[in-house]
Order: sequence, then structure tokens, then C-alpha cells
Amino acid sequence: MEPELHPDLKPLEFLLGEWEGAGVGGYPTIDSFRFGQEISFTHIGKPYLIYSSRTWLLDEEGGLAGPLAVETGYWRPRPDHEVEVTLAHPTGIVEIYVGNVAFSRVELRTDVVARTTSAKEVTGGHRLYGLIGEDLGWAYDMAAVGQPLQSHLSAQLKRVK
Repeated sequence: MEPELHPDLKPLEFLLGEWEGAGVGGYPTIDSFRFGQEISFTHIGKPYLIYSSRTWLLDEEGGLAGPLAVETGYWRPRPDHEVEVTLAHPTGIVEIYVGNVAFSRVELRTDVVARTTSAKEVTGGHRLYGLIGEDLGWAYDMAAVGQPLQSHLSAQLKRVK
């Protein structure tokens, strides 16, 4: 039985579901690459979304070439169309984002980035999520390893559930 959507989640309802697709990545410290991705936004009737993302490296033909990254977290709507997002990465990084929701678009900026001593130095991020027609598009700018905030990842995903 599907739980009833908490009224506070109405502004984020467009994100609900499972999404799959492909994207591109690059950064001054690495070679450019293509990746496949699955994103899930679910809820349990409480005033937050449960988020998870998995990515895989794609080879020249578009086939799977190995795992890349995983992140999980929670998206909490706040009054006045604001949203707070917590993300955890198995690489020892935890991020807190704050931002806003406008129609079918979410813009987020890091408020806090914490990392373990063995994690890559990430100092900031900026994320955009939004509907492009019926697809979910997103982009991630990152400041890391001595580099200023700049484009790192983007993808376009189709709803599969």
C-alpha cells in the first residue's frame, strides 16, 4: 500500500519515482567520461523524500564498464519554497545543501561539507534538478582538490516508475 503523500512534499512531488538515463562528466583533474545513472525519490508519508543515486561508467559503445558512485540522502521541504538536503557518500563525504523549489526546478548550494581524513577534498557544490519535458535533468558543479566551483556532472533521465 502506497502511503499518502505528506502535504509538505507537494512542491517536490514532481521528483517522485525512479529515473534512469545517461550523462557526462569531467573536471580539470580527470579525463571526461560518460556514465549511466539510476535515481530514486520515494517517501513513507513523512515530510521528507528518500533519495538514492547509483552511477556506472559507460564504454565507447554505451555498455557498462564498471561502477562509479553512490549517494543517499533525504530531501526536506521547508517553508517559503525552501529545501534542505543531506547526502552521504561511501567515500567519506557528507554534504548538507540548502536551496529552493520553483515550479519543477530545484536549485541547491552546499551549506556544509564534512569529510573523513581519507576522503577527497571537496569544499563546495551547486546542484540543479528540473523537468525537461517529462525527463529529469540535473547538473552538478563542484569545488574540489584545489579547483574552484565548476561544472563536473550532468545527466538527463527518464522516469521508469
